[in-house]
Amino acid sequence: MKSKYALPKEGGLIASTVPEDIVCRFEKIPTQVFPGEYEGVQYVADKIIRAIVAHEAAGTGRPFVLGLTTGHTPLGLYRELVVRHMAGKVSFRNVEVYSLDEFYPITPEHQQSRNYRIHAEFLNHIDILPENIHIPDGTVPLSQISEYCRRYGHEAKNKMDLMIIGVGEQGQIGFNEPGTFFRSKTRLVQLSFNSIKTQSEFFSSVNDVPKMAITMGIDTIMKAKQIILMAWGEDKAEVIQKIVEGNVTEQTPASILQEHPEIEVVTDETAASCLTRYEAPWVVGPCEWSSKLIRKAVIWLCTRVGKPILKLTYQDYLQNSLAPMLDTLGKPYSQVNIEVFNDLQHTISGWPGGKPNADDATRPVKSTPFPKRVLIFSPHPDDDVISMGGTFCRLIQQGHDVHVAYETSGNVAVYDDVVIQNLDTAREMGLGDRVDEIRAIINSKVPGQPEPRELLNIKGAIRRAEARAADRSIGLDDRTNVHFLNLPFYESGTIKKGEMGMADIDIIVRLLRQIQPHQIYAAGDLSDPHGTHRVCIEAVLGALDVVKDDPWMAECHLWLYRGAWQEWPLDQVDMAVPLSPEELIKKRQAIFRHLSQKDIVPFPGEDQREFWQRAEERTQHTAHLYNQLGLPEYQAIEVFLRMR
Repeated sequence: MKSKYALPKEGGLIASTVPEDIVCRFEKIPTQVFPGEYEGVQYVADKIIRAIVAHEAAGTGRPFVLGLTTGHTPLGLYRELVVRHMAGKVSFRNVEVYSLDEFYPITPEHQQSRNYRIHAEFLNHIDILPENIHIPDGTVPLSQISEYCRRYGHEAKNKMDLMIIGVGEQGQIGFNEPGTFFRSKTRLVQLSFNSIKTQSEFFSSVNDVPKMAITMGIDTIMKAKQIILMAWGEDKAEVIQKIVEGNVTEQTPASILQEHPEIEVVTDETAASCLTRYEAPWVVGPCEWSSKLIRKAVIWLCTRVGKPILKLTYQDYLQNSLAPMLDTLGKPYSQVNIEVFNDLQHTISGWPGGKPNADDATRPVKSTPFPKRVLIFSPHPDDDVISMGGTFCRLIQQGHDVHVAYETSGNVAVYDDVVIQNLDTAREMGLGDRVDEIRAIINSKVPGQPEPRELLNIKGAIRRAEARAADRSIGLDDRTNVHFLNLPFYESGTIKKGEMGMADIDIIVRLLRQIQPHQIYAAGDLSDPHGTHRVCIEAVLGALDVVKDDPWMAECHLWLYRGAWQEWPLDQVDMAVPLSPEELIKKRQAIFRHLSQKDIVPFPGEDQREFWQRAEERTQHTAHLYNQLGLPEYQAIEVFLRMR
């Protein structure tokens, strides 16, 4: 499904006026950048099908050999290939596949195994012959694993016509961790802490992730005749820049792909956002200078020379490729400094719902109507207070009619121990007549299989109770203004979620028409296109399309906040809400109410800070960035982007 979610675009490189080799002159690997994952997937699917058809036409007498990866990255591609197969556009009867890796030990029936997932997502839906499917076997006895890996690598080596891979946030390809020898072979590896933590999103908890894996070695991968590396989402932006523009280093294993003769990187715009042509397009060629791009350039310049905005000089602009901007604008540098300073200053507002009876000409939110009806969408039952808890408090304190809608139950994020603790509390209160029955349900769970629905219902109830407690702590009426939507796409019973559809959108439409808000706040996630946050914003946008002609929509505006660990860059910010020390404490106390989500530190070396500490650091860092640019110093700042 094509994404409805894309941030507003303002200005940028005028690529049509610059030869492609100049636009891409900082890039050491050919890189195709598309507006979103959907367009990128169409491109890669076309290439795969053309390669299969050309191989058939060549009459080699052997199958076309395709290397495959798993995880979130190829999900859209596999769905597209299945659609095209069902439409009769491609057959896989003469295709042989080799999968990149597998956890160890793990059985093919375990729903988090690579074997299970690649079958469920792709192989079960096409006409590939079973004997042409090769996936590392996670059940091989440890005493035989070295010989097994040698044979698997030998079979795959020099056979692969096309290898499709993704990349980890540290540059991993397969489970080849930073520091891997570039001539490494297919082998059993010990997973690093970071890889275990990343993979834990596919398991019930980090403790359930296997500690080892079988992976093709870098040498095996590099023997493929052609390689396509795909990357979607903002969380891959930094590593894509290192792979495409950086130096070849074993600390970024995928950087060795620069030395492959037939390599191509395919990304969406968010994954490519750190490439020079997007991060600093003025270095590459002429630009269309919107107000947001001017702000981006000036902030970039401040960071580069270590000065606040009003101390920038003409020499700073001249020596950092920004004199052409001044010439295009026809303004002296001092005027640009003042305009950008004022522009940023006007984003700061202590009145996120608008200040009544005030001149709102330069304020981010209009003063009327007042009070406003406000609807906050929270993907999970704690994203609201973690990401915009201070603004949430401020809106309530300033008299607005604030509602919060929890889009998913968050039930899979509750540990069994938390359920038992709650049951023990109920028993101590004399309400524990079902304690033994529910303990038996927990004990009957089968690893890798969906959780029993009754247990998920209990876990969902725990999350709802915590959300209500957090809302009460900041002054919201949890009887009338708290809404639990339980969107169906989430209720799969496993980590892997279903597809978002009209059933999800209809639930949101009914709530929108019930409340008819003047302001909507939603989590704008630019990372994994298949993650819960991204699906939730797609559902909200789908619902807004349905109600776009309702009369109340004329006064309704959508504001986006970010998830727990990322923040909007200052060049994109439309509203910045400063928080006092007291508001920061109130936000912290609301986060505390989500006891089931309290961080558990399972490994030495993990970030030892509590969840609230990391959330506070984000808002304090944003305040520090404003201060570095010469703006007033605040305790913390929450920032928002206006989408419509």
